[in-house]
Amino acid sequence: VKYKESIGKGTPIPDLPEVKRVKETQKHISSVLYKEELGTGTPTPVTPEMERVKRNQEQISSVLYKEGLGAGTATPVTPEMERVRRNQEHISSVLYKEELGTGTPTPVTPEIERVKRNQEHISSVLYKEELGTGTPTPVTPEIERVKRNQEHISSVLYKEELGTGTPTPVTPEIERVKRNQEHISSV
Repeated sequence: VKYKESIGKGTPIPDLPEVKRVKETQKHISSVLYKEELGTGTPTPVTPEMERVKRNQEQISSVLYKEGLGAGTATPVTPEMERVRRNQEHISSVLYKEELGTGTPTPVTPEIERVKRNQEHISSVLYKEELGTGTPTPVTPEIERVKRNQEHISSVLYKEELGTGTPTPVTPEIERVKRNQEHISSV
């Protein structure tokens, strides 16, 4: 919002040949202007090639492709088709729990107990419970240097001593970029 506040007027520059070429190209590309100077068309005779394309379009059409459909030829159910069907039943999100048998309990091994303890330490709820006392460390010059670096990196303090900016004139290149951004903008 504030980036436009201290911008000067800039110096007007006459349209350069490159700028004129880009403007002409934009007119040709524009979805609004491409029909403006549209003249009357010249009728062309219907050629055999055009008729062939029309027939192909009718066959491809999502409405007409089923019209002249004849009876199909049944194919035997092969072992491969059976295998695929069984796999689809196993993959199905509806059927994968059907006919679920009882599970086999596994003994609690030391490894499983170790993993459970690690999960408790990792837990975002339990990681501060039973927190012991810490060991104080002396403030060394290295620690002070790291603290100063953290203050410079901090997202809160990096704007505190911000100087004034230098306004730049609006050049034809900047205007071109702005126009392109407006065209690209989804708004």
